[in-house]
Amino acid sequence: MAQSTAQNTTLTLERMTYGPSALAHDRDGKTVFVLGGVAGDTVEAQITSQHKSYSNAQVVNIVERGPHHIKPACSEVELLSGCPWANVDYAYQLIAKQGHVTNALMRIAHFDPSRIETLVAPCQQASDSWHYRNKLELTAEKTCGRVQIGVRNSATNQLMALKRTELLPSPLASLPKAVAGALGYLSNSRDLSLLRVGIRASKRTKDLELALWCEPEAFPRSQVARVLNDAIQEQAKLTSIVRVLIKGPQKARKTVGVERLFGKGSWSEQLLYNMPATPQADVNANLNAHAGSSVTTNGTRMTFSAPSFFQVNTKGAEKLVELVMEFLQPASNDIAMDLYSGAGTFTLPLARRCKQVYAVESYGSSVRDLRRNLDACGLHNVQITGGDAGREFPDTRANIIVVDPPRSGLAPNVIDQLCEQPARSITYVSCDPATLARDLARFEERGIYKVQRIVPVDLFPQTFHVETVCLMSRVKD
Repeated sequence: MAQSTAQNTTLTLERMTYGPSALAHDRDGKTVFVLGGVAGDTVEAQITSQHKSYSNAQVVNIVERGPHHIKPACSEVELLSGCPWANVDYAYQLIAKQGHVTNALMRIAHFDPSRIETLVAPCQQASDSWHYRNKLELTAEKTCGRVQIGVRNSATNQLMALKRTELLPSPLASLPKAVAGALGYLSNSRDLSLLRVGIRASKRTKDLELALWCEPEAFPRSQVARVLNDAIQEQAKLTSIVRVLIKGPQKARKTVGVERLFGKGSWSEQLLYNMPATPQADVNANLNAHAGSSVTTNGTRMTFSAPSFFQVNTKGAEKLVELVMEFLQPASNDIAMDLYSGAGTFTLPLARRCKQVYAVESYGSSVRDLRRNLDACGLHNVQITGGDAGREFPDTRANIIVVDPPRSGLAPNVIDQLCEQPARSITYVSCDPATLARDLARFEERGIYKVQRIVPVDLFPQTFHVETVCLMSRVKD
């Protein structure tokens, strides 16, 4: 129920949404998406916009805090940008993320509620809830002739200075401030044509890379490298500085090159994962085996160029690998397929256990990194195709398949081609519950594969985002 005053409305927030808002209903039953509150709160909110079926509102006063509302462990700047759930108790974050997946399956896939309850596991915590990120991006904006560097307010889009972050490893908490200060100083004398700054940091390899995303204009390379090194030398040691050159309109910019300004010109991470021991395990590489019921894969060091994708949560990436391998159960005579393979997060462990792997990746930088990572691991049983998965679908008959598409999910023609495969199982790794639900419904409509298990994984604590790993098994030849 809601009580209205002349300008504001009192609302009880019911649950967190897949977004920065909480959901409530006004006294007429209309849905209201409320910024600034947590499920269980009773708030006074100001309606900011009205739509036919819903309204948007902003909390102006918390009348009564709910049981899940906590004091954020980060600054207000991070709460308003990269940590919209920092005021939500972490145990409840996991419950809410499981709810994102179950709600999407019910609303979009139209799965029966009793089946959803059986299919969907509780959301798994993959890492610490703070200081878990290996990557942070800052936006650059030129104002009054000076470059401002910071993060966007998710509600207003205003650029805010980030003086401290609780997302990167603790020793690097003040790194964004130092980087922004150095680049601001440089911009006083030169136009850097800077659009954004990427920070990549590994606790394991100690690699620390700064990537400056710029338009391809004249650039003081040696001066930038020197000033950045000097600015952060008391906090950390840089191992790489690169300039990523991009062209095109704002919504369609393309990478046209990467220049090394200092150090290696790349970033490396060490992956460790536990997988069930099988007689066929590790047929294509020498790994460090330990007694017990699992094999620990040590020494899988992956290298990435700045434009290439890697999960921002290293321990989370390892959890995804463990689930994919558990679901697919690869054997030494298997032919595997990895669509949207990136730089090899799933390709490498599959290549270690399977006879042959077919990998498809559209992004040129990731394709090059995949080749480099396979060579570094001594794996030569992978056929790589660069291009769109729908147009470049491998001409083979796979026993097991993993797909890890972008947020938009799988195109219908890709689902059709997957259903023509004889694979005993397909594992779908998704970063969006809505497109996952849509695609699972499309798979089951074709009657070839049936969803067997769904495991949400929290790769993004303090945010509403959730990764999901789904197993589908073949039910019709």
